[in-house]
Amino acid sequence: MLNREDNQYQEKLLKISRVSKTTKGGRTISFSVLAAVGDGEGKIGLGLGKANGVPDAIRKAVAAAKKNVVKVSLKNNTIPHEITGKWGATTLWMAPAYEGTGVIAGSASREILELVGVHDILTKIKGSRNKHNVAKATVEALKLLRTAQEIAALRGLEVKDILS
Repeated sequence: MLNREDNQYQEKLLKISRVSKTTKGGRTISFSVLAAVGDGEGKIGLGLGKANGVPDAIRKAVAAAKKNVVKVSLKNNTIPHEITGKWGATTLWMAPAYEGTGVIAGSASREILELVGVHDILTKIKGSRNKHNVAKATVEALKLLRTAQEIAALRGLEVKDILS
């Protein structure tokens, strides 16, 4: 069953892996796919799909990514403040950049940031550069972002009190 919301997302395959399980009868081959979906306006989802065939694994990964969509706070095509995301042995540092800088990022983080709608950002990956861990660290960091208005509302203050 297809609904209207499915068409609003762009899809990107971040990683396709062939994995094998050794049993008494020999090796069993299957595929694992890491996919991301985003609308270019602050929404991002990440999903993992596993199946015996690549098309089925892709379909499962995209469906899982659409189930896990989260809203991200952005400010003028960049992020509102510096943030660090951690997942496993991967630490990802992100900082806002001036207009015209571009997306300075590597690995899966570049593709995720483009899907979110970020056009200017600086990033640095420390530790493991495994695509799965980098993707998870990127999404975890993006979830932690808050605008000055959101922070002020949480603290019961005005924006000028937060920024001074």
